[in-house]
Amino acid sequence: MAMEKAAVPGRLDRRKARTRAALVTSAREMLAREGGTDASIQEITERADVGLGSFYNHFASKAELFEAALADTLEEHGALLDEIAKGFDDPAEVFAMGLRLTLRLHRTHPQIAKIMQQRGFKYLLADNGLAPRAMRDLQAAADAGRLSIGDPQIALACTGGALLGASQLLAQSPEASAADVADELAVNVLRMFGLPHDEAREVASRPLPQLWSADSTDRR
Repeated sequence: MAMEKAAVPGRLDRRKARTRAALVTSAREMLAREGGTDASIQEITERADVGLGSFYNHFASKAELFEAALADTLEEHGALLDEIAKGFDDPAEVFAMGLRLTLRLHRTHPQIAKIMQQRGFKYLLADNGLAPRAMRDLQAAADAGRLSIGDPQIALACTGGALLGASQLLAQSPEASAADVADELAVNVLRMFGLPHDEAREVASRPLPQLWSADSTDRR
């Protein structure tokens, strides 16, 4: 029996996908701005360069679009964290790399960093993106005896609070090195979870995978 050919999206489907992607991209730009969610649907569609009527072919409300844009951002962030976890055996190192990469987003993926800063704990503790990866890595490090954590949810909240504070520091100090702040944060969080100081600093100084954009000037 001949194999059925995979369905190929038609021109209309491709156009609809492009329109939806343009709206999500526009909403992500808004999310990265202070007060960006106050933008009107007309402003969003103008920025996306699509017709106002096209909006309701894809989203029932502005809130639904912003949720989609946030989910899209979280998915991109999560994919980066999944990529760096490959090929590393020390779960404490994997956990630290997640922290170090996330703060480096201020220089390598500024839009993600700005959305994280604007959305705060809603971003950091969402069901997608950073939170489930951090929980996965924390639990793996605890199970391996590398880190000491009590209540995993409280450990995650402590991690998120530290990241949010350091993110705010970077946003207010453009001259600060994201790499230095990220690595110092990782040292302190590793120590908070029981790693001795010298070992925590060694773990937080290990080379990172080169996942950031080629034009980044703050790659350590």
